[in-house]
Amino acid sequence: RRGRRRKEAMREGSQLKLHCHPQCLDYKPPFEPRQPLAFCKEYSKFGCCDVEKDEEISGRFYTIMENFDHSGYAACGKYVRSILCQECSPYAAHLYDAEDANTPMRVLPGLCGDYCSDYWRQCRYTLGLLLEDVGNSQQFANLTATIEEDHRRFCEFLVLKDKEYCYPSVLTNAELNANLGLLNEDPEGCLELCLQEVANGLRNPVAMIHADDGTHRFFVAEQLGYVWVYLANGSRIDRPFLNLTKAVLTSPWAGDERGFLCIALHPRFTTVRKAYVYYSVSVKKEERIRISEFTVSVHDDNQLDHSSERTILEVVEPASNHNGGQLLFGHDGYLYIFIGDGGRAGDPFGKFGNSQNKSALLGKVLRVDVDFNDNGAPYSIPSDNPFLGEKEARPEVYAYGVRNMWRCSIDRGDPVTTEGRGRMFCGDVGQNKYEEIDLIVKGGNYGWRAKEGFSCYDRKLCQNSSLDDVLPIFAYPHKLGKSVTGGYIYRGCQMPNLNGLYIFGDFMSGRLMSLRENVITGEWQYNEICMGRDQTCRFPKLINSYYKYIISFAEDEAGELYFLATGVPSATARGGVIYKIVDPSRRAPPGKCSIKPSPVKIKGKLIHFHPKEAPDHRMTTAWPPYFSQTPLVPSYRSRGRGRGQGYKRVREGWRLRVGSVRLVSAEGLPDRGRVEIFIRGQWGTVCDDLFTIKSGNVVCRQLGFSNALAVMKRAVLGEADDSVKIFLDDVECEGGERSLLECKRSRVGKHNCSHAEDVGVICG
Repeated sequence: RRGRRRKEAMREGSQLKLHCHPQCLDYKPPFEPRQPLAFCKEYSKFGCCDVEKDEEISGRFYTIMENFDHSGYAACGKYVRSILCQECSPYAAHLYDAEDANTPMRVLPGLCGDYCSDYWRQCRYTLGLLLEDVGNSQQFANLTATIEEDHRRFCEFLVLKDKEYCYPSVLTNAELNANLGLLNEDPEGCLELCLQEVANGLRNPVAMIHADDGTHRFFVAEQLGYVWVYLANGSRIDRPFLNLTKAVLTSPWAGDERGFLCIALHPRFTTVRKAYVYYSVSVKKEERIRISEFTVSVHDDNQLDHSSERTILEVVEPASNHNGGQLLFGHDGYLYIFIGDGGRAGDPFGKFGNSQNKSALLGKVLRVDVDFNDNGAPYSIPSDNPFLGEKEARPEVYAYGVRNMWRCSIDRGDPVTTEGRGRMFCGDVGQNKYEEIDLIVKGGNYGWRAKEGFSCYDRKLCQNSSLDDVLPIFAYPHKLGKSVTGGYIYRGCQMPNLNGLYIFGDFMSGRLMSLRENVITGEWQYNEICMGRDQTCRFPKLINSYYKYIISFAEDEAGELYFLATGVPSATARGGVIYKIVDPSRRAPPGKCSIKPSPVKIKGKLIHFHPKEAPDHRMTTAWPPYFSQTPLVPSYRSRGRGRGQGYKRVREGWRLRVGSVRLVSAEGLPDRGRVEIFIRGQWGTVCDDLFTIKSGNVVCRQLGFSNALAVMKRAVLGEADDSVKIFLDDVECEGGERSLLECKRSRVGKHNCSHAEDVGVICG
């Protein structure tokens, strides 16, 4: 009821156009029944009833109609049937006032005024029969006795004040029902999806995989070198599956690409109990990437035997970035290894760079056979590898000309036709103009460093007629994002609208994006993904915001999709969250996607999952509390770092951009605090003289918030100690500046105030 009153108030008080929310009485999205309904036939294509529920409603109808003769049946049957069938309406939750799970539900659906008047005139005495099996029958018997003769009270009880969305008007609202059950789009065509938080408190979660063994466990790797086991119920085993933290080379620097980067389980994991890992290591002060094999402990199915490590491959890294970092098994059973071009900018190694040099392993997709390797070499070369007989080419090379592929996946194929099965999709991070999505094929040359996306990068190489490179299926410019994170084709069961949609993202911009193939032309259609607005995500457990830095995507054993993100891209910051992607416009029929996970023997304790409070629904990006104390400022000048773009270091000894701001809060709150600005190599405060909401807007937008909600003067949000300098005074902004230094102000360091006048802001 609160939700309806809010809608009415907003409709009367503004020009905002709000819509009724498709939702069932179980607080979930509607669906298409697996079999057509026999009684409430109008909801066979899309609604909230399966065949069993339809039969139950039919039984209630015929029980009620046994009280009528033929003429009464003819006069009242249509009203009784229509009222009962509203449980099947895709707007059932709205009609029953159940959109808010915390408020009481109506006992009968909300009717429109004219319809209620007709019902009262012709069949008012059926109300008691409709209420007989609802709650306290004696209570409703007394109620109906007092209102059946009073038209005003009768319709006060039944009418839904929302004139556009009561029954039967809700059926005739053409705008409301035009795209019912299809993916929601905002006015710009952005696909509106929602999220469910499934894990949190992770330190740069770089990978999530499953064992395909019926347990529906998933294994989550952190950049530091831990791998954790999560059960199907969301709880985590307290003992790590793997702990390589002593061996892994990484740092707390934001944007450091080194570390534990990937894990893959053998495709026959139930019998070949092996795992393969990809991580950075230092050997005699030389940086390398290492691919290792581990076996599962004989004592615990949820731990690897740490003493069983066997190095499969090591490759020297000439720089600390562009480490690649993907391992996966193809449907052919072979292990694919994706290695970056060696780092720095422009692949400067040798005459043509590492990527175009088939005698180097850097800048390549490798394919090796790790089966039957217990008593011999760690791997063998598949007999059909494309360059096996080519002089000076490494036999492991499967494809080349890649820059720094970050996150690849294998298409499961359409669940009915198997179309697309086995295709390999990769995101390849660009240099300074374009990011790309590639389909990996045997022997393919993906163009780097001759090309970046569809564009020439090295013009001499690009004009070489022998290049014969494989073009991306999609490339996007840096105005959309600066570091692609490859994703997955959705092939799960729970969200039929998403089948065939390739979902990916960008680490730097935080954009979620999608591609859908036109099977006739072979072209891929781009659509951005945004978070559902207004009521779109108002389902239990769903949220519509996420942490900005999208590190990786994942697929669970059932084919549902997830992504891993963090608010602070540092290997030591516990800001990582795993989100499940949810389509709120339509779900699969109840029971169709039910799974029964196989039991898992647990040694140790289970840590149960508790979602954090949902981030602010007005934001796409939310920051954890410690961001206020140690902000991380993107640097778009260093093109070779941070999967293509780096971060300037913030803590002691780190370089910050002059004019960077932070909010310092004694409570560690992310959205409010004393304003401090970085000038002359140190942090200083700002006086509140002339500081207005426009200046606050500049600060908040610089930190990633939408705007300032309030400016707090007289050091209300905290006073700095005497060791902190006062840098700015008399700041007057128009609101559009990128930094307070662009605003009209006194000269840096010139002021006539004390720390008792330090300004604070509250962002929103």
